[in-house]
Amino acid sequence: MALVEIKAEDYSVELDIVYATNNNVTGEPIYKNPLCFLHKDAAVCLKKAISHAEKIGYRIKIFDAFRPLEAQRFLWDKFPDPEFISNPDSGVVPHCRGIAVDMTLVDENCEELDMGTDFDAFTHLSHHGNIEISESAQKNRHMLMGLMAISGWDYNPNEWWHYQLPFYNKYEKFSEKDLKTNII
Repeated sequence: MALVEIKAEDYSVELDIVYATNNNVTGEPIYKNPLCFLHKDAAVCLKKAISHAEKIGYRIKIFDAFRPLEAQRFLWDKFPDPEFISNPDSGVVPHCRGIAVDMTLVDENCEELDMGTDFDAFTHLSHHGNIEISESAQKNRHMLMGLMAISGWDYNPNEWWHYQLPFYNKYEKFSEKDLKTNII
């Protein structure tokens, strides 16, 4: 299996796997367990991003990473908007390949930096480059994008929190049955 578990203590990250809670856009848990997995190639790039963030006094907080196809289908059925959710039948579905991470930056007190919107705010205010948010939020988004870009990640222009590896088609999709640990 090409997926590796990302543990807070092993990667020096904060984990808040929101889809294992009610505190997500659906209002109900999608995952049974708050586990975080990434493709081994993405895990290498994550380590680079963690190192770059630490050098300037920040840490990474992860909201979601690998998402089984079944969970992707659940989200698509709830929010069939290709601007924010990838169609599991015809879309790129980078989360289902283990090559995407939804995240933010936190300061030394583990407080999230202001990014102008919450994670999973399905609105135009979530778009990179949006100038309707505060200047400090714009700077924080640019800093996050810079850290991720120099670490090998591409960004999603519609979601400030979403980063993925390039060349998605070289990575296979995974479903729940492909894991030894149940997520959903």
